[in-house]
Amino acid sequence: MLRLRQNLVPYGFLLPYLLIFLLFWAYPLVQSLIDSFDDSRILGFAFSTTNWTRLFADPFFMTALKNTLIILAIQVPFMLALAISLAIAMNSQMLKAKGFYRFAFFAPLVVGTTAYSAIFRLIFNTQYGAVNHGLNALGLPSVDWLNQGTPALIVIMLAITWRWTGYNAIILLAGLQSISKDVYEAAAIDGASKWTTFWRITLPLMRPSILFCMVLSVFGTLQLFTESALITAGGPGNATMTLGTYLYQQGFRSFNFGYASSIAYAVAILGAFVSWIQLRLLGRDNT
Repeated sequence: MLRLRQNLVPYGFLLPYLLIFLLFWAYPLVQSLIDSFDDSRILGFAFSTTNWTRLFADPFFMTALKNTLIILAIQVPFMLALAISLAIAMNSQMLKAKGFYRFAFFAPLVVGTTAYSAIFRLIFNTQYGAVNHGLNALGLPSVDWLNQGTPALIVIMLAITWRWTGYNAIILLAGLQSISKDVYEAAAIDGASKWTTFWRITLPLMRPSILFCMVLSVFGTLQLFTESALITAGGPGNATMTLGTYLYQQGFRSFNFGYASSIAYAVAILGAFVSWIQLRLLGRDNT
């Protein structure tokens, strides 16, 4: 009996977490899957695949998907390349005040999303924004950043890059510092140049950290909502509407929770598929 009680002690400590997990994670996950097969416009549960078939015929969903994939294809590689550069710079022995720079680049993540979205709206304002003032000072014409499709999408990508580059750089810096110095010493003895060392040693050994950042960035981009909603409100003309903003419109403005649930699961499936491709390409051991 005493042994049984001792064996149950760990489960007693786990019980509060398991209850919260079941209530706030497992239950909503299962319920949203059920809702995705329910025509919520009909009173009571009515099993239907209408929500899923609608996805492929909905032009607004396709527009949101296209915008999200454009951001994914352009912003994520650019941000990760910038983060790798920052990580290498912050790891340099020649850099002074490393703690200050690490905090400075990580600080944007601490800023509230509402506050920094309002700032981006101000600095990219057509009439009195700082960006257009800078362009005019250089003799270049003003750009209607928030009222034209492509410029508005660029603003969204710049905002995401500003917010998340430092976060990824800190993760990559940790991976960079885990590389043994003996490897670099051996490369120096063999006469490898710094450029060769970077491509043949540093980058391959940073692969786990890069893969981790890529997976996080992919799922973060597929769930992108705040910047699109607060900076451009999905406009102009749905040019910056993402899967996250369209899901919100369907769920909390149109109250079509069944269709919103199908969009959410489509995002999850797409994210899992893209992450699987990344794991296949970068996760295998080539060393």
